[in-house]
Amino acid sequence: MDAIEHLLGGFLVALAPTNLAVGAFGALIGTIVGMLPGLGPINGVAILMPLAFALKLPPETALILLATVYIGCEYGGRISSVLLNVPGDAGAIMTAIDGNPMARNGMGGVALSISAWSSFVGSIVATLGFVLFAPLLARWALAFGPAEYFVLMCFAFACITGLMGEHPMKAALAAVIGLSLSTVGMDSNSGVYRFTGDSVHLSDGIQFVVVVIGLFSVSEILLMLESHHGNTGMIRATGRSLFNLKELALTSWGTLRSSVLGFVIGVLPGAGATIASAIAYATEKRISDRDGTFGKGDIRGVAAPEAANNASAVGSFVPMLTLGVPGSGTTAVMVGALTLYNITPGPALFTQQPALVWGLMASLFVGNVILLFINIPMVGVFTRILSVPNWALVPGILAVSSVGVYAVHATTFDLMMMAGLGIVGYLLRKQGLPMAPLILGFVLGDLMEQNLRRALSITNGELGILWESPIVKGLWLAAVAMVVVPPLVRVWLRRRANPSPSP
Repeated sequence: MDAIEHLLGGFLVALAPTNLAVGAFGALIGTIVGMLPGLGPINGVAILMPLAFALKLPPETALILLATVYIGCEYGGRISSVLLNVPGDAGAIMTAIDGNPMARNGMGGVALSISAWSSFVGSIVATLGFVLFAPLLARWALAFGPAEYFVLMCFAFACITGLMGEHPMKAALAAVIGLSLSTVGMDSNSGVYRFTGDSVHLSDGIQFVVVVIGLFSVSEILLMLESHHGNTGMIRATGRSLFNLKELALTSWGTLRSSVLGFVIGVLPGAGATIASAIAYATEKRISDRDGTFGKGDIRGVAAPEAANNASAVGSFVPMLTLGVPGSGTTAVMVGALTLYNITPGPALFTQQPALVWGLMASLFVGNVILLFINIPMVGVFTRILSVPNWALVPGILAVSSVGVYAVHATTFDLMMMAGLGIVGYLLRKQGLPMAPLILGFVLGDLMEQNLRRALSITNGELGILWESPIVKGLWLAAVAMVVVPPLVRVWLRRRANPSPSP
């Protein structure tokens, strides 16, 4: 009953004229950014974050803007996946497997409309889970001290490395690079300058917006220029533009399964929409693909990953708000946005800033309804936007990114740092290093260091505090399982698929 009462208060915040207009604007911008190949939610949120601060929006309004941009990007990422076979973001990769064959078979409109519906269902199911379980998790999180928070962040990195398929070491290396970047600047405890190269511009560390836009936007631009992905060969939707009741019934159970699965995975710090959509697609294929139609244009192969990646996006808000640990790279950007308002996410946020938390929850319901009405009727409009040639698209992205970086401190040093980090990000991505673990490492690095120091100061340097409490022991066991179990499962599956011949 308390949750319902708080949620009703949240709807009063979300439906305020200013917040409703900001939410609708964020949903539309998010959809457009999400469908542009190579951008994705983290870039959309990073670009609009300085705008929200520069306009002096209240914190709840700013968070509603960034949240609706986030979920809008998850909706929009499917459009270029289906029509161009170029995922708008990493979470939409699995959608292209069956979505693009559907478009080539003249069912592009059906693929886009069913993906919009399954995205809506996934987000609503996850938002309900958010409302039901976030307050419980917040009360449980009050038992967390510095040692628990430190080990929790270790668990977040274990989730990243353990769930990165065949290349966990690359994810671990990216996380270490992010942790290294977080050490640049003045040590808050001793006042010693670390790794600044005697540059006064680095005395406060590398700015968060510079890192995000450099490593993501600029590196994406370089990859786009290298790959020469033109806008030719776009497949326009023909025939029906909406799914029918038979197709809705065919995908309904898979959509619900994937929604729940995506929410659970989204709550895990560092897992994210990419992993959620991949696991949901694999699960649905294992359950439903009796005729071998997955990968050839099966509508269930479009609905399942779309429900999962949108549910995961909503689920990633749970650890961010209740524990202060970003659940994804995009929520890591939002943690940085909250710090601009001197707000620290965590269990106390529910009592200190109830309007912000419950207004955000209510805005997710409202935003998803807006997105459903935007995405289904406007498929034709979105396909025309995708026809913008790269010679116009790339300079536009670079200009917006540069303005966003320059607006923070108004120094050209930040622009040069953005360009340098963009080149570094490009080289790292060419070697297959994922950027999400890197940005999580950068965001969590300072928090890990501070909590480790606080924990050790309590015991005068005794390390035993790091494995004494039941919560700490459980988190260490979970972290070890995340690292050890996936490789063992892959080895077992290989041996089962290729049994050794009997003598």
